[in-house]
Amino acid sequence: MDKKMPRLKHLLTPGEVAKRSGVAVSALHFYESKGLIKSTRNAGNQRRYSREVLRYVAIIKIAQRIGIPLATVGEALGVLPDGHTLSAKAWKELSSQWREELDRRIKTMTALRDELDGCIGCGCLSRRDCPLRNPNDKLGEQGTGARLLEDE
Repeated sequence: MDKKMPRLKHLLTPGEVAKRSGVAVSALHFYESKGLIKSTRNAGNQRRYSREVLRYVAIIKIAQRIGIPLATVGEALGVLPDGHTLSAKAWKELSSQWREELDRRIKTMTALRDELDGCIGCGCLSRRDCPLRNPNDKLGEQGTGARLLEDE
């Protein structure tokens, strides 16, 4: 092999990315349609990905695992310049954006867990008094009719 020949293997096919990242090719196409990752096209109009995409896919999968919406991931990744290789410092900045949201979710889940114990034994699940379904009768304060209880 001629040592002067350039390495042509710097780009990955969708199949190679899928195999190395553990996600389906269709997921890669979906992530790309949402602007989370980018590909180029070769002379045959086939997708090719830079090796950095493996790190981006890993970040997307981590974010999904902890419940971060893809739109939020896209906003965070969108501030990075094209072709940016994510450093440890950049990852720390990126992940710190999600920490507050995770802390809020943990607090909410802990409170729900603790309130659940009081509900199990009573059997009433009162629409007026249930601390899980209608804490402090918030629904009553909003008037009559159907209401969804979600954190504002």
